[in-house]
Amino acid sequence: MRDAREAVERYLELWNETDAAARRAGIDEVWAEDARYVDPLGAAEGRDAVDATIGAVRERFPGWVFRLVGEVDAHHGQARFTWELGPEGGEAPVVGSDVAVFDGDGRISRVYGFLDRVPG
Repeated sequence: MRDAREAVERYLELWNETDAAARRAGIDEVWAEDARYVDPLGAAEGRDAVDATIGAVRERFPGWVFRLVGEVDAHHGQARFTWELGPEGGEAPVVGSDVAVFDGDGRISRVYGFLDRVPG
């Protein structure tokens, strides 16, 4: 597995990518073909669905960015980390935790997301 922190940072960069073509190219590079993303709001099966999910979040929260909070805890092909989402340079009203599972090539195969703090 490649460096877990680097992989998580790249993952979050894709969530912040506003250019659809660049985001898709990154998804094809970072995510495995059998990609699966699940959080309390829904599930995405395959790279196309992951791309659509990220695109929908970008549309819903224009100008907001995902930021890594703290360290990445990783072992045996999986990583756990906390992130926040908020306006650039401002306080983040949304905080979550994800667990990413990597395939044998170091690509993200699964992400299990949890929302730790969301606005009312």
